[in-house]
Amino acid sequence: MRGFFGPEGTFTHQALLTLGDEPAIAFPTVTRALDAVRSGEVEASLVPIENSIEGGVSATLDYLALPESPLQIVTEVVIPVSFDLCVRPGTTLEQVQRVISHPHAIAQVRGWLDANLPAAMIVERGSTAGAAQAVSHPDSEFDAAVCAPVAGEMYGLVSLVSNISDNPGAATRFVLVTRPGPCPDRTGFDKTTLVAYMHQDHPGALLEILQQLAVRGVNLCRIESRPTKTTLGEYCFSMDAEGHLSDSRLAEAMMGLHRICKDVVFLGSYPRADRKPPKVPFGGKDADYRRAADWVGGLCRP
Repeated sequence: MRGFFGPEGTFTHQALLTLGDEPAIAFPTVTRALDAVRSGEVEASLVPIENSIEGGVSATLDYLALPESPLQIVTEVVIPVSFDLCVRPGTTLEQVQRVISHPHAIAQVRGWLDANLPAAMIVERGSTAGAAQAVSHPDSEFDAAVCAPVAGEMYGLVSLVSNISDNPGAATRFVLVTRPGPCPDRTGFDKTTLVAYMHQDHPGALLEILQQLAVRGVNLCRIESRPTKTTLGEYCFSMDAEGHLSDSRLAEAMMGLHRICKDVVFLGSYPRADRKPPKVPFGGKDADYRRAADWVGGLCRP
């Protein structure tokens, strides 16, 4: 049984359906969805991790990588995101005074809201489908929801204005997370997610971390600092790197990080949704590493 950040009708639910239509449990928060994996209530959960407009999803990044109980990413899904302004039948644009939606959704339609509903109160809460459900009640305090069209239809709303996204090319990335175990097989178009903790805060500490990747030709798809939640001003670095743990260049980079970092939390190697192969620099193929190891092994021998 799988879980997902619900309720039904969210973009997470839509992303889950691309992986099959088997029964799944909806959880009200990302943390609940991930806790269900840790407890064994579900085998895996799908949660959002990154948006092309707002960047990383903090709840996922932080709670996925708990040092004492990390989880593992086995699949990613990327879907385009488009929002409608959904209302109860009969509501006009002039009557919309209070709008509700998820914070990431509001951020992606902020320009449209400012231009078309400058006096409306915007409330950030829950999920996009939850927003549609809240508006559907006849005595709701909200007049409109920013949500996916499917969520509006699910709760009996109508699309007052369609496709109000400020950026029509917006997309959200989701990850299917399990308890730690074997990585999916290497495909040649893989991604590895990890969190690196500085051994000590000093000038050049981040540079030292990045050098372990750069000198081995490992490209980053994403990097962002996250508070360690221990001391004000103390940060770790969450990143996605091109390649699989089975790739010699990435394995050596991981060993280098392990040598210089206070801690490295491995969160999985898995196929990229866009099937984009990495650019491997000269000398960075597995065969190149094997030849180098054979050469060193042959030195100082009679």
